[in-house]
Amino acid sequence: MTAPALAAEPVLLHAAGSLRGALTEVANAFEAAGGAKVQAKFGASGTLKDAIAGGEKAEVFASANMAHPLALAQGKRSGPVVLFARNALCALVRPGLAVNSGSLLERMLDPQVKLGTSTPRADPSGDYAFEVFRKAEAIKPGARATLEHKALQLIGAPSSAMPPDSRSPYGWHVAEGRADVFLTYCTGTVVAVKENPGQQSVPLPAALSVGADYGLTVMTDASPAAYRFALFILSDEGQRRLARHGFAAPNLTHQGSSP
Repeated sequence: MTAPALAAEPVLLHAAGSLRGALTEVANAFEAAGGAKVQAKFGASGTLKDAIAGGEKAEVFASANMAHPLALAQGKRSGPVVLFARNALCALVRPGLAVNSGSLLERMLDPQVKLGTSTPRADPSGDYAFEVFRKAEAIKPGARATLEHKALQLIGAPSSAMPPDSRSPYGWHVAEGRADVFLTYCTGTVVAVKENPGQQSVPLPAALSVGADYGLTVMTDASPAAYRFALFILSDEGQRRLARHGFAAPNLTHQGSSP
């Protein structure tokens, strides 16, 4: 009786909120292919890492950076960390605000423009946004301090306003008027623009561009099904599905393929 009971246990996935659409699809494909059911918890990667380090049960951790899963590996909570996806930062802009890549820094520095980010350390998107501010200093002295001071950290903190489950958090904050420009993942701005007609996704200029490496790790006490799910994420089928959601998929054999 033990084996069937174990087989029925779901794989416990903790994953960055930016992966919700992609990994939900990957998990559904894994289940359809005969794999175990996947029970996912999505949120800010830093918050998830802290919860796992504090004893919360997890088996697979998919983070929006490499540092958080590496911290678990170094603490002997998980095995090796694998790069499984890449992203980049874009600016989500409210309707009616004229912004392009060339004018983005000037607009972000404008005292009348509300600039939104996620919360650094809790959410890697916030760390990446503050890296943009660091790069801005080389273009316009004093820009870093100005941007760090005015940045509204709207996502990732315990006190952050929570959007409805069906809404993009970035698009929701912009639609609610909390931010005129929100620095976040390019994959997230694409979703937000689809949900909120009139919002714009603006690529960062080369001098401000920041990439995001996503790390995957499996907990040391994870089930065999959890390891199989992690391998499925790294497989061509899993990687194609990530690519379809706008991620760069470093382990994809044929970049032109589609599921």
